[in-house]
Parts: sequence; C-alpha cells; structure tokens
Amino acid sequence: MPTEEKPPAEHPSESKRLSHLIARLDEIQVSLAVSEATLATKLEQADPSYRASARNLAHYLALRRQDIRELQDELARLGLSSLGRAEAHVMATIDSVRGALYGLAGHGWKLSPSSPNFLEGRALLEEHTRALLGPRPQRRSVRIMVTMPTEAASDYRLVRELVAGGMDCMRINCAYDDERAWARMIEHLTRAKVELGRDCRVVMDLAGPKLRVGPIEPGPEVIRFRQGRDALGRVTRPARIWLVPAGQEGLKPPTDVDGVLPVTKGAVGSLQVSQVLAFTDARGARRKLTVSSVVGELAVVECDQSSYVTSGTELRRKNEAGTTEILKIGVLPALRMPILLKPGDTLILSREPCLGRSTRQDGDRTAAEATVSCNMPEVLDDVRSGERVWFDDGKIGGVIKGVDAGRARIEITQAAPAGSKLAENKGINLPDSNLRIPCFTRKDLEDLPFVAAHADLIEMSFVREPRDIEQLEAQLARFAGRTLGIVLKIETRRAFENLPELVFAAMRHPAAGVMIARGDLAVECGWERLAEVQEEILWICEAAHLPVIWATQVLESLAKKGQPSRAEITDAAMAERAECVMLNKGPYILEALKALDDILRRMQAHQVKKTAMLRRLRW
Repeated sequence: MPTEEKPPAEHPSESKRLSHLIARLDEIQVSLAVSEATLATKLEQADPSYRASARNLAHYLALRRQDIRELQDELARLGLSSLGRAEAHVMATIDSVRGALYGLAGHGWKLSPSSPNFLEGRALLEEHTRALLGPRPQRRSVRIMVTMPTEAASDYRLVRELVAGGMDCMRINCAYDDERAWARMIEHLTRAKVELGRDCRVVMDLAGPKLRVGPIEPGPEVIRFRQGRDALGRVTRPARIWLVPAGQEGLKPPTDVDGVLPVTKGAVGSLQVSQVLAFTDARGARRKLTVSSVVGELAVVECDQSSYVTSGTELRRKNEAGTTEILKIGVLPALRMPILLKPGDTLILSREPCLGRSTRQDGDRTAAEATVSCNMPEVLDDVRSGERVWFDDGKIGGVIKGVDAGRARIEITQAAPAGSKLAENKGINLPDSNLRIPCFTRKDLEDLPFVAAHADLIEMSFVREPRDIEQLEAQLARFAGRTLGIVLKIETRRAFENLPELVFAAMRHPAAGVMIARGDLAVECGWERLAEVQEEILWICEAAHLPVIWATQVLESLAKKGQPSRAEITDAAMAERAECVMLNKGPYILEALKALDDILRRMQAHQVKKTAMLRRLRW
C-alpha cells in the first residue's frame, strides 16, 4: 500500500534567509513610520485631497534613501515583488511582501490595512490629474498640451482643428504676443469647444526671470542681392527687388522677390517699365536696376549682377528732359552680428549696459576677449569663481575665473573647434550659482490679472524653492473668485535638488502638477544626466500622485520640418509614462498632434507608468 508523501522539511538555510528578509523589511517599515512622523507638519498642511498622497511621499522618500538592490534580487528569486513599482502605494507594497514572506516561512500573518492601497494609489493619481488637466480623453489616458503660435489669434480654423485632433490643453506662453492676442486665442478655443463638444483647458505660462544675453553691436545697414543659380552655379535669373515708399516696408512682398528696398526720396510710382536705375554699391561696383513692373506706388526691379546696397544709396535715372533724377534708399535693417567664441577665449559678463563686442577680427585665430551685458545684471552679485556658465541652451560653456567691479570674467571651455556664435537675447544658465533673483518679473505681475481671469491653470517658470510657490499663492489671492491649478516647471538644478520640498508645497493646493522642462534642465544638470533626472522626477511625482507634464522638443522635427527623427518617435513613446505631453508650435503642428495621439494610444496597451503591460503579441 503506497504511503502518503510528506512535504520536504524546510532547509535551515532557507528559513534563515526568510527570517533575514523579514527583518530587513521590518527595518524599512520602521523607517517609513519615522519619516511620516518627521514630516508630520508638512503632511498636515497638505490639501485634504492630497493628505494620503503626502503620507505616501514621505514613505517613498524613506524607502529611496536606502540602497535596496540586494534585497530586490532576493525577493525576485522568490517570485515576489521586488518593490520596483511601489511608488503609488509604498506601505501597502511593503505589507504585502512581508505577508508573503511570513507565509513562506510557515507563520501566520494578517495584512494590516494600508492607505493608499494598490487601487487607491492609482485612483488618487487619476483624480488629481482630472482636477488639474480636465477629464480623461476618450481614446487615451495621457493628455496632450499644445503651445499656441501667434496665428492662433487670427486663425479660428487652426484652433478648431487642434481641438478636433485631440488637444486637451491650450498653452499660451506669456513671453510672446500680448493680452489682445491671448484673448482672441481663448475666444477661438471657447467657440471650438462648443462646436465640437470637447473639453480643453487653458494653460498660461508666466515668462519668469529668464536670464538672457544683452544687445550686441549691430553690423552695417546693408542688404545683399544675388541672382538665382542652378546646382552648377550658372545664373538662371536676375535678382528681383521690390521698391516701396519708406514706411511701407511691412507690406507683404510678392513671393518671387529677393528683398525689399525702401525709397525716401523720389517717387517710385513715377518709374516706367524698362527704365534703368544706375547706382554704386557698397564695394564701389557700378550696378544697374531695370524696372520690370510698376503697380501704384510700388515697383519691382531686376539686377543682373550681385550687389550690396546700403542705407542712403542713390539710384540715378534719366527723365524725359534728359536730366538725372535721384531716388534715395532709406534706412535698412542692420545686420545681426553674433560674437564668435572659441575654446580659450575670454568673455566678460558686464553689469553695466553695453553693446556686446569682440576683439576678434575676421580670420583672426588668436584668443580673443569679448564683452556682453545681461538683462538681469543683479545676478553678478551671486556668482563666484569656479562656477559654470552656459549660453544658448548649452551650445557654449565656460567657467568663471574672477568677479570684480561688476564684471565676471569667463573662460570659454565649450564651443565648436571653429567657434560658436553667441547672439543677443540667447539664454544664460548658471547651474552652480545660488541666485537670489525674484521669482516674478514686473511683466509677470502685469500679466497676472489677465491670467487669473482667463486661465484654468498657471505654469510657474524657474521655480526654485517653496517660498516661490507661497509668493505665487499670495499673488493669486488678490484675485478672488477663481482657484487656478498650478504647475511647477522644473527647469533648474536647484529646483531638481529641492524637488521633494517643492512637491510638498504644491500639495497644499487642490490642483497641482509638475512640468519636466527638459531644455533648461538638461543644460543645468548636464545632458548626460537628463535621462536619470527625468526618471527621478517621474518617480517622486508618482509617489505624490501628482500629474506630470513631459515637455520640450517632443516630435520637434515633425512639428517644425514635417519629418520626424527616429529618436524622437521613441522619446514620444516614453512620454506615455507622464500624465500629459506638451507639443511646441511649428508649421506642421497638426501633423505632430495626429502622430502623438496615435503613439500614445498604441503605447498605453504596452506601458503604464513603470509597469510593462503584457498585451497579446501578434507574431
């Protein structure tokens, strides 16, 4: 008669391993409780809708202050959760794994109710996202935000097509256009929402204290005209120039002309077809213009040779009496002359207003010294020797070698070998400097009444510390009757380093979120760190059940040129882990919107936050 088999006795080493894992999780759970107690004041200050989320963030911070990689490996070998997806429900995950370990060890265990649990964590994030960004779209979970071009103020059809194409948030950048244009954009949106029966939030982005290069000494007032040529350099047509009375340069020229010349002296309308205008160009070369057409006070002339025309150039013509009559060219726009900087050059950042200039001459290969001013000279009080400086989105970099008499002397260390051009109004980043500039500019304060009256949520640029959020709330309190959602744009190294404190401060607000402004953030933290930095922001915000907006250069080549790169398609797919993705303006923005909508709908079947979804594959 066969005997009943008994289960094999637990190996002593296995029992010891389970006990060790249980003890390790006990230690972690204690650290979570300590963190919650330490941060009790911040948790109490959270809005009621964020109270559980604030507690979960406190738990997550305690968990991530420890290196648990070995523990994760041990748990995974047992087929248990490795805690790698605990962000939204930290304590519940720890409790669940402890219960499983107790079961494997043969001990009784009763799970204690933890909040937020697995279902509550996901529900809280969805609730907070809906409060900030509006209802979930029908076909996808991730919202799409689109930055408005100036044309949106005059082109209702564009706005309507964007709403119809899936735009969930209209973003107005207050650094551009004006209140009149913003109002027209919002009017168009309101009309489109009614016609299409779709919801779409209005997002307004305060420009903030963006540090920029001051004006640079302009070049000569000259325009160059050249003939049309084929691929072999052979002339195929003459240069065509539009002559207009001075003051009418803003008129839209014909599509087939190569430039516009204003005329201050002499009647353009009195010209006759085939009449010749002789002049001497900037090089002393004798040239001729032949009139090809005259319409009213406007004329098109042609030139068979390349020429350089400057302000004040005299055009000479023979009248019917045989005498010479003069038409004089008016003031031409000065050429923009960026400063060429090479590694080893010295750049002086000056407190005093000045026109930027360089000692380098054309063809000079020796090290040069250049001087520029900046739009916020007070930052020179906060910079120190040894700190890094970046210009133009990281294209040019340097190190401060000294600060004295209102000047910072910078050694250029990063530039193209042949030199990189620094133009006026380009951005300046000081990632190592503790800047004390105010979080709001005068323009921001002037824009706030309109924003408070028309926006659903407000984006706060260059936020650095919790008191910046407090100042925003104090400003918004002046406008009673509406509660705006707030979005913290994380675009400086200091903001990233202060991220947990900023998130706790944001959770005092009933509707809040974070934008990963990857442009400035990459410059501030280093391009090589951007991938891990954006991951950490996503993790912290998921632990706080705080919606994230993934921004900067999403499908940029597609929006601007009509053709995406392979890399940006992958980037757009990765953006599915955020709650909203931002598209910037461009001529092909409708195509970019359609592509992003398709990518996000496809990816939500494969990925939810950090979790890969095992949808059936069709091989």
